[in-house]
Amino acid sequence: MPDQDERPDHDADKAVDDSKPGERKNDSDKNGGEGKSDDKSNGQKKGPGKTPLIILAVVVLLLILGGLIWWFATRNQVSTDDAYTDGDAVTIAPKVSGYVVVMNLGDNKFVHKGDLLIKIDPRDYQAQLDQANAQLGQAQAQLNAAQVQLGIARVQYPAQLTQAKAQEQSAQANLVQTRAAYERQRAVDVRATSQQNIDTATAQQKSALANVAQAQAQVKTASLVPQQISQAQATVEERRQDVRQAEAQVEAAALNLSYTEMRAPADGWVTKRNVQYGTFLQAGTSIFSLVTTTVWVTANFKESQLERMRPGDSVDVSVDAYPNLKLHGHVDSIQLGSGSRFSAFPAENATGNFVKIVQRVPVKILIDSGLQPDLPLPLGLSVVPKVMFK
Repeated sequence: MPDQDERPDHDADKAVDDSKPGERKNDSDKNGGEGKSDDKSNGQKKGPGKTPLIILAVVVLLLILGGLIWWFATRNQVSTDDAYTDGDAVTIAPKVSGYVVVMNLGDNKFVHKGDLLIKIDPRDYQAQLDQANAQLGQAQAQLNAAQVQLGIARVQYPAQLTQAKAQEQSAQANLVQTRAAYERQRAVDVRATSQQNIDTATAQQKSALANVAQAQAQVKTASLVPQQISQAQATVEERRQDVRQAEAQVEAAALNLSYTEMRAPADGWVTKRNVQYGTFLQAGTSIFSLVTTTVWVTANFKESQLERMRPGDSVDVSVDAYPNLKLHGHVDSIQLGSGSRFSAFPAENATGNFVKIVQRVPVKILIDSGLQPDLPLPLGLSVVPKVMFK
């Protein structure tokens, strides 16, 4: 019996042992199943899914949003990098020739309006002025003499006419007397007179006739009083014109003397100097340039950018040389012609093959604020203007 009882226990133990491998198998099957499911879930995460598409969509939306914001912010403005600073560069040249005896200028030196920059030797021009003054004095003296002669003529010529008329009357009276004497001598008996008396009376009559003719001629000459006075007046006017000519010569000599001192026409900087102390200057030869303090911007915009641009539009200007300098201004004017139209050799589009090229038009921009006195702004610097339309 005990043996029988032990058998069932052994069988039970065997059954238990037999059952354990099955349970392990089931467990391994379960674990195997769970491993497969984990592998499947891991495969879904690593394979192509929805996350990259979402990221791409977000990036596209951000780009579109950024483009809309940029378009909205820049839709009322245009800019160009074909722009530069511009201003007045005055070319200075002497108007008279001579040696430089004073020079008060240096390269890139700032000068004020009216400052004496160069002085040319003035001695030759001072002598010319003195000579012109002497000629003026001589002409003035001749004018005074002519005026005196005119005053004399206005009295003398009428008096001469009166005198001539009186002499004519005297000659006429003498002629009447001599004619009467001649008639008496012819009327008396030959025995009561002599041939000598007759000849004397005849001669006296002829002389009286000659005196009358002479007096009449003097009257005709003296009667030209208006013409003689006009001649004196013409002489006075001629002398007056001589005085004016001499005054003009004095003024020209004084101008030439003043030209020996070359002064600054405006505030600005001296540039391109090619003169030294003691140099002999020729009239009309450029010796330096003066860049004035007035600076503006010349921007060459494309013709397609001018549709809405008008004078008065505000402009922001950035300077390549000074990135931190911000200038503000406004559009002053738009040139009535493209740059190629006013070039030395304008394009001849009517000949040969035609290729359309976008033209550029210069626009003048005045600077209202932002300039710094201690920061020079030379001409020709590259700038980038940004025009804001109204």
